[in-house]
Amino acid sequence: QVQLVESGGGLVQAGGSLRLSCAASGIIFSLSAMDWYRQAPGKQRELVAGITSGGNTNYADYVKGRFTISRDNAKNTVYLQMNSLNAEDTAVYYCYTRPFASGYDYWGQGTQVTVSS
Repeated sequence: QVQLVESGGGLVQAGGSLRLSCAASGIIFSLSAMDWYRQAPGKQRELVAGITSGGNTNYADYVKGRFTISRDNAKNTVYLQMNSLNAEDTAVYYCYTRPFASGYDYWGQGTQVTVSS
């Protein structure tokens, strides 16, 4: 059974930082690309950052230079370090993967990030 469990969200002041974690189980983590998405109220879910099994990363333009995605294959965990947060970053953040050798999409339950201005 595939599970993605996010943690690390919360309330932070503008300019502050948070680190999100997503612990994966039931997949061959080291061979699976992992992504972070977010969804703000009234808006569509959007890609924030992704990391391949080989460690290559990509970012949405609006987080480049502020957010960093990383992974620890020994812990089956992907991280999103978020710095210089602003009110527009307020959203529910989701972990996503289409695991290696799987044709299915999996999402975590989401973690709320609220940035007060």
